[in-house]
Amino acid sequence: MAKIRRSVDPANCVMSRGDHLEELRARIILALLGLFLGMVVSLIFGRAILRVIEYPYNTTILKRVQDKLEKTEIPRLEREALSLVDTFFGTLMTRIAADPPGAGDLDPNRVTFLHAVSTEAVRAWVQEQTRRDDQSIPLAERLVALSPAEAFMAYMKIALIAGLILTAPWVFYQIWAFVAAGLYPKERHYVYRAVPFSAGLFIVGALLFLFVIAQKTLGFFLMFGDAVGVASQWTLQKYISFVTILMLVFGIAFQTPIAVFILVRTGLVSVPTLRNYRKYVLLGMAFVSAIATPSPDPISMVALLLPLYALYEIGIVLSILAEKKAKRQEAQAASA
Repeated sequence: MAKIRRSVDPANCVMSRGDHLEELRARIILALLGLFLGMVVSLIFGRAILRVIEYPYNTTILKRVQDKLEKTEIPRLEREALSLVDTFFGTLMTRIAADPPGAGDLDPNRVTFLHAVSTEAVRAWVQEQTRRDDQSIPLAERLVALSPAEAFMAYMKIALIAGLILTAPWVFYQIWAFVAAGLYPKERHYVYRAVPFSAGLFIVGALLFLFVIAQKTLGFFLMFGDAVGVASQWTLQKYISFVTILMLVFGIAFQTPIAVFILVRTGLVSVPTLRNYRKYVLLGMAFVSAIATPSPDPISMVALLLPLYALYEIGIVLSILAEKKAKRQEAQAASA
């Protein structure tokens, strides 16, 4: 791999166009090498990673099955069992009231007590019989593969996305290093400090969708399918694409405060400008949220739009704090 060369203009301290292209090529190669290594590691642990990605689906389906059981199966079984108990004790009380030979030995109060005890025992038995201990997905509710290569392609896609998340610090370092190469030395300081925060925000955004927002989104789709009378039978390939793409979208969207901070500190944008264009930024973010989500459902769009705009405001706050700190340092230096 060619060594990264920098041709510095003493007057402007910037790189030439050819050196920018050389820098870009070298950074892309380094990022791809890191991504390839992360993908190899992900292939080794692909089965465990697949179980993690299936977590939102499995949790949503188990809750759906349990709710259905509590709303339909348990009441039906309980009604049938209690009907038999009520019939038995009702017949017994009728015979006691008729006072047949030998019925005088039966105390109606004792029969009523036995009726109440039997009712509670039947209810407890129904709950025990319908309680799910295995926590396994029913066969009819599992993800399916409709083509011979679908499971393999989904496995490879999981390895690619997991490798990208695993090597996010390295990849983002290469991206910001390329950006820093075209900046002045005093501006590179802010870029290099942003690298660990950028990687951390990417991972936080991806995991936030996987473990929090994905369940809400999948639950909405299942509920809507029930409302329109459509059975929800999802394929493994479609589900993996949906989850992994939105994980990437949320991870990239969480770079907003870093991007805003860098733009302000490098002088490309001012804080008053960011404040004045809030409504236009919000409109643009809504458009990006609608385009970025693979399926234009309101849950995914709002779930992406709200943190995206909140991170934009956080970027403005960080920029204001950084400006105040810089002014204090300048004042101290001037007084010294």
